[in-house]
Amino acid sequence: MASRGPYAKGVAKREEILRAALEVIARHGYRNTSTRELAAAVGLSEAGLLHYFGSKEKLFVAVLRARDEADVERFEQSELIGKLIAIIRHNRDVPGLVQLYSTFSAEAGDPQHPAHDYFVDRYARLRESLAESVQARQAAGTINPSADPGTIATLVIALSDGLQIQSQFDLNAEPADLLDDLIQLLHP
Repeated sequence: MASRGPYAKGVAKREEILRAALEVIARHGYRNTSTRELAAAVGLSEAGLLHYFGSKEKLFVAVLRARDEADVERFEQSELIGKLIAIIRHNRDVPGLVQLYSTFSAEAGDPQHPAHDYFVDRYARLRESLAESVQARQAAGTINPSADPGTIATLVIALSDGLQIQSQFDLNAEPADLLDDLIQLLHP
């Protein structure tokens, strides 16, 4: 039986806000998106919007989480390294979300930043999952078996994030293609 009452309505409104925020930020960018604009998109006041998240920063952390969930659903059928390359390719169509991610990832190095725990958890899960994907490719003979899976996972994440940051500064290559080139270089 479906949930009813104020809690279910609150969850539904929060999801509506996140869907709208993903669209607006993807189009206009993190710096060019105001809470007033997001509130108007979902028929709320700014105070009403922030009621659902606590602060502007917590709203944007929730947007990053929602972006991750959407990417997982969008590329669900792919093996993880292939999925990561597909996500990077998709990110060229949502530069505002890349801007939000890169800004918050830099700021969240401060343990007091609202996104700090998000990035700690995200990187730990991604390193573990990528290491497993590397091991599977090593077993299949498509990645050098003498390479350390954890090291490769860490380097793939660093390259992925770094290339996407560079893409905001007129990188003359496609980040997804460059990451795919690296993976090809790891073949035995």
